[in-house]
Order: sequence, then C-alpha cells, then structure tokens
Amino acid sequence: MNIFNIYLPIAGIHFSIVLLLTIGFCVGVLSGFFGVGGGWMVTPALNIFGFHMAFAIGTPLANIFGQSIGAVRKHHKMGNIDWKLGLISIITSVIGLEIGSRVILALEKAGDVGIIVRWCYVFLLTALGAYMLYDYFVLQLRQQKLAEGSPKDQQTGNLNDRPKIAERLHNINLPPIISFPASGIEGVSLWIILFVFLITGFLSGFMGVGGGFIIMPVLVYLIGLPTTIAVGTSLVSVLFTSAYGCFTYAVKGRVELIAAFILLLGASVGAQVGATAVKYIKGYGIRLLFGIMLVFAAFSVITEQFYRIISRPFFQIIAEIILMGTALIMTTIIIGKLTVESRKERQNDEPGTEKSVYKK
Repeated sequence: MNIFNIYLPIAGIHFSIVLLLTIGFCVGVLSGFFGVGGGWMVTPALNIFGFHMAFAIGTPLANIFGQSIGAVRKHHKMGNIDWKLGLISIITSVIGLEIGSRVILALEKAGDVGIIVRWCYVFLLTALGAYMLYDYFVLQLRQQKLAEGSPKDQQTGNLNDRPKIAERLHNINLPPIISFPASGIEGVSLWIILFVFLITGFLSGFMGVGGGFIIMPVLVYLIGLPTTIAVGTSLVSVLFTSAYGCFTYAVKGRVELIAAFILLLGASVGAQVGATAVKYIKGYGIRLLFGIMLVFAAFSVITEQFYRIISRPFFQIIAEIILMGTALIMTTIIIGKLTVESRKERQNDEPGTEKSVYKK
C-alpha cells in the first residue's frame, strides 16, 4: 500500500492524502476567487477517483462549510458582501437543500443515482460556462464598436450596464419590493429573490455543491449585482447552505469526516489566496476564467460518463487529467496574477511613486 494512502472507514475505501490536499488547496483558491463553494469540482473529482456518489456529494459539503468561513471573512474586509441579500437567501435555500438531499437518497435506493447527477452536472456546467463566455465575447465586440465609433458614442457607451434579463426581472412589480443599497439595486420583488434561492438550494442538496457555481452567475445575470459583490455575497449563501447540507448528509451517514478534514486543511489556505486575488482582476476577467473552467469541468464529467458506460480505463484517465489539470492551471493563473499585481502595488506604494488604484 502506498504510504500516502489512508483508509477512510465511513466510505470504506483507501485514498491518497496528497490528492486530497491538492484538491482542497485548488478548490480553496477557486472558491475564494469565484465565490463558489467548490463542490461542483470536488464531487466529480471524488467520484472519479473512487468515492461512491452519495459520499462524493455529502463529504464536500463539510469542506465547503469550513473553507467558506475564512473566505467570507476576507471578502467582508474587502467590502464585497451585501449582507442583507446574503441573509435573505438563507430562507428558501435551506428548504430547497433539504428537498434536494431527500431526492438523492430516494434515487440511491431506486438504483444508480450517479448517472443522473453526472448528466445534471454536464448540463448545468456547459450551459452556465457557455453563456458566460458568450457574454464576455459580446462585451469585446461592444468595446471594439465603441472604440471605432464617434467621441459621443464613446462618452455615452456604458460597458457595465445591468444585464437585460435582470432589468426584466426588476420590472416585475410583485409586492413586497425590496432594495439592496450595498449592491446598487433600488427595487426588486422579494418573491423573485426567494424563488431564485429555492432553486439554488435544491441543486445544492441534489448535486452536493454549496450552490455558488450557480449563485454567482445568478446574482450577476438575474439579480444584477456587480461581479465582485456577487462573488462575496454568494459565499454567504454558500456558507449557510453547506452548513445545513453537511448536517443533513452527516445524519444520513454520507459524510466521510476524515477526508473532509484533510480537504479543509488545503482549502483553508487556498481560500485566503483566492479571495485576495479578487481585488486585482476586473469583473469581466473573473467571468471569463469562470466560464472557461465550467466548460472544462463539464468535459471531464462527460468523459467520466463514457468510462462508466463502456468501462475503458482510458476515459477515466482523461477525465482525471482534464479535471485536475483545469483546476491546477486556473489556480496557477490566479496565484500568478496575484503575485504580479501585488508586487506592482508594493512598488507603487514606495516613497516617490504614484500609488496605484485597482478598480473592482
């Protein structure tokens, strides 16, 4: 037996400590940077590397809860959290999460729940990733047209307009109407907010995610939050939904506590790094990297599904390479950007130099 392998008694398998720490650190960086819990990556990763799907869903929720505490604290200090919106999100998120977890356990008794969850991952990851990439490239075209247009167009053009979908939802005047000054939102129906978080809560319980990989885009495109505020606020919702999710799955005996603790060791460090990097990368840069990562994660899950169908080890190896490779590359990009920009900031803060100003 490999000296770095340990036995996980609840899940009943042997697993690599090094692999758990690596997954945890990468997920921590990506979580703090994108405002996601990371379950959308940890669950497929654990399942690909040998966890039964129910344990691969329950175990990440414990890790997500732990790492989110540090990330929320960091974003709070940076002023990236709309606490009013974040706390309201808890109301229906917990209800949705409980419904989702019960559906998973019912499907587990009925047969192979893994195939259903994997295809749900493929659909959601691909759809969200593709839309965010589309949104980014539409922005590039708008920038190009503004640059080629008249000076008047350049003065009146606004590249940070609220998404059209968000504007339409804001026009639904279904009382009570509520405002979120911290996010610059003057009025939106409370029912819209509650419904959005009911759905994300259900997906959290059904797919073993904190909900952040859905909440962050939803806050940007449906609610209309600035990207940096959406990142911090989504973590508040992730913190509470993952706490409840961890509890409900643990009661049902589907949380491998040793694995969750090891994941958390790596994630706690990574989350601080990722949250700090947000201040150095503009909103649309965050969306671009997030969209690319979601698409590659979907490819990984598709490849794993081929392995499950035709039992060719080649496909499992490819799935592992895609998933971990994408996480490592994105983590490297974020850390590299943080290192370069923070160095520039220190140089500009030296006496005799003009202090840099970084826009969120």
